[in-house]
Amino acid sequence: MKTRRLFWAIFILALVVTIVLIARAQYYVAVALIVGTLIMRHRELWSLIRKRQLPPVDERVRENTSKAIRNGFIFFAVITALLMLPFGGVVTGKLHTVHVLGAIFLTAGLVYLLSYLFYDRAEPKMGERGLRMLKAFLQITGISLAAFIISVFLHNAIYALFIHFLGADFWERTGIGDEPVFFFIALLSVVAFAVGLIGSLVVFIKGLSSKPR
Repeated sequence: MKTRRLFWAIFILALVVTIVLIARAQYYVAVALIVGTLIMRHRELWSLIRKRQLPPVDERVRENTSKAIRNGFIFFAVITALLMLPFGGVVTGKLHTVHVLGAIFLTAGLVYLLSYLFYDRAEPKMGERGLRMLKAFLQITGISLAAFIISVFLHNAIYALFIHFLGADFWERTGIGDEPVFFFIALLSVVAFAVGLIGSLVVFIKGLSSKPR
């Protein structure tokens, strides 16, 4: 009964917030909120569609859900903090705030879903080697994403500072045309992010499809 009340409370709250967002013409965030809510409550919705009842919530499910919510919240907090760096710069200057927030909401929901699937289905089937590989790829993905955002911010900041103090044609006089160091680091970060993301997905999918150990 407690689970049912919590489920409906979340559903009603999401519905009210969605109506408010649509009334304010913030359609992108509304769509992201709807999809994010569907992702976060996928167990309950899938069970209601198939069996017309909410799934049982035992200790294992509660633990997996708590871990998945923790991962989603940490992702949301970290990526929001990192994006505050270049928010006033050239890169995000043309983006609307609600678009950025909508993308973060949706991505945080995906992080929750993948985390729950990992703890519920993949982790019990993976050995120590698989878990170490997944951890390494996830670390590469996270570090490269942070390095990319910071590098973009520093690239724009250094570019603007040299122009401000040494003249608008400073970079043309050097023959470089642009700030090279952090630009190169940003490119390497994109490559590292792709490697980490693809590697994580491969290990994750392999863990889902393998037999229990």
